[in-house]
Amino acid sequence: MAQGGRGAWRVVVPLISAIAGLLFVASAVSADGTDLRSGSTDLPALVDTRADDVAGLRGDIEDVQADIERLSAGIGDPELHRVRREVAGVRDVAGLTPVNGPGLIVTLDDSPLDTPPEGIDANQLVVHQQDIQAFVNAMWAGGAVAVSLQGQRLISTTGVKCVGNTVVLEGVPYSPPYRIEAVGDPDALYSALDSAPGVEGYRSFVEAVSLGLLVETSDDLEMPAYDARPALEYAQPL
Repeated sequence: MAQGGRGAWRVVVPLISAIAGLLFVASAVSADGTDLRSGSTDLPALVDTRADDVAGLRGDIEDVQADIERLSAGIGDPELHRVRREVAGVRDVAGLTPVNGPGLIVTLDDSPLDTPPEGIDANQLVVHQQDIQAFVNAMWAGGAVAVSLQGQRLISTTGVKCVGNTVVLEGVPYSPPYRIEAVGDPDALYSALDSAPGVEGYRSFVEAVSLGLLVETSDDLEMPAYDARPALEYAQPL
C-alpha cells in the first residue's frame, strides 16, 4: 500500500508542477513586465487614472456636441429653432452657463490622526458623503446662485456618492481634500453655514479629531458651466 502511494505521488507531483508553471507563464504574459498587484493597492493612482479616462471621454463628448450644434444650426425647421430658443432661455437657471462673482470656498479634509481618541469611532476621522452634502445644501439654502465641487458644477440632479475613501461625482472619483465653491452673498452664505445642523455636527468633530475645515471668502469666483448630460428619471404610477 505504501508503494502504491509513492507511485501515485510520482504522477501527481509532476502534474502539479506543470500546472504551476502554466500559471506563472500566464501571469507573466498578463503583467507584460508590470506589477499585477500595483493596480489594486495604489488607490491614488487608480483615482488619477479613472479621472484622466473620464476627462478624455468628456473631451470626445464635447467634440461630438459641437458637431451636433453646427449641423443643427444649418437646419431650417422652424420647430427646431423654437425648441432651441426655449433651451437657450433656461440655460442659466439649469447651470449650463458659466457664472462668476463673490462667494465662499469651503475645504474639507480627513483627520491626520491614525487612531481616534477613546470613545470616538474611527469612521469620524474621514469626510463622508453626508458631510459634503450638508455643506452644499447649506450653500443652496444661503442663496447661492451656483455651487461646484472639485471644480465640477453641481445642478439639481447631481449625485455625490462615497466609494471607499473617495467621492464619485458624475463618474469621476476624487480623493480628499474636497473643495466646495459657492457664488453668492458671502454674509448670507456664512449665516447659512452657521445655522445648518449637518455643518454643526461636522464642526464638532473638527474640534474632537482635527477634521479639516477651512472657510474662505472670495471676491471673484469663476464657476464653470455644467458639462455632463443630465440624467432624468420619471416615476410611473402603479
